[in-house]
Amino acid sequence: MRPFSRSDRVGGLIKEVMGDLLRKQISDPRLAKAVITDVEVTRDLRLAKIYFATSSGENAPQEALAAFQKARGFLKRELAQRLALRYMPDIQFFYDKSIDYGARIEQLLKTVKTHDTNDH
Repeated sequence: MRPFSRSDRVGGLIKEVMGDLLRKQISDPRLAKAVITDVEVTRDLRLAKIYFATSSGENAPQEALAAFQKARGFLKRELAQRLALRYMPDIQFFYDKSIDYGARIEQLLKTVKTHDTNDH
């Protein structure tokens, strides 16, 4: 079993702190239902890709991404203070489409099951 690398540990810490910041310090309504799903940090610790999901809504992902971009400086500063790293990675935000994909697969499976039940 491979032990966690430093970038994995830093990513886990960033995910934990970001979740705390979203719950307690961010008041932007566009981020009210945003959840951090994953954080990937490069091996050199220079970049952190933060993935998020938000409630379903046609424009919710774009609005949340805009809100994250607006709060980027604040979030990076807060992360730097709380993590006490020698160098704080640059942060980028990405919408995590896997939850939407999973919901779509589930919907298709229900449709197939309904059609199969009706055929018998």
